[in-house]
Parts: sequence; structure tokens; C-alpha cells
Amino acid sequence: MLLKRSCTIAVVLLVTFSITACGMSHRGRNTAIGAGVGAVGGAVLTGGSTWGTLGGAAIGGLVGHEVSR
Repeated sequence: MLLKRSCTIAVVLLVTFSITACGMSHRGRNTAIGAGVGAVGGAVLTGGSTWGTLGGAAIGGLVGHEVSR
């Protein structure tokens, strides 16, 4: 039951972010993608640590922003 609910929440968030990304600038979209990838990477590398996830999101967002310059 918990897995089904988690998957449902993940799908709803994915669809919501996908729809809002349509109105974003190229730089904003790259920043958001970088933050998302960084958050996942930080969580995986630190075993799900909150600080690792936030740090990964911040670094990924910065990289995504700078790549689109």
C-alpha cells in the first residue's frame, strides 16, 4: 500500500513539473533539470541523507544554470 501511494505521488509530481516546464526559459529549464538530477545523485551517494540531497540539488542547479550560458 505504501509503495502504491509513493508511486502515485511521484507520478503526480512528475506530471506537474513537466507541465510547468513548458513555460520556462531554456536557462530555467536547465537549472531545474540540474537540480533534480543533483538531488537524486546526492541522495544516492549519501544513502538518502537530507543534507546530501539538498547539497546535490544546489550543486546540480548551479551546474545546470552555468551550462546554459
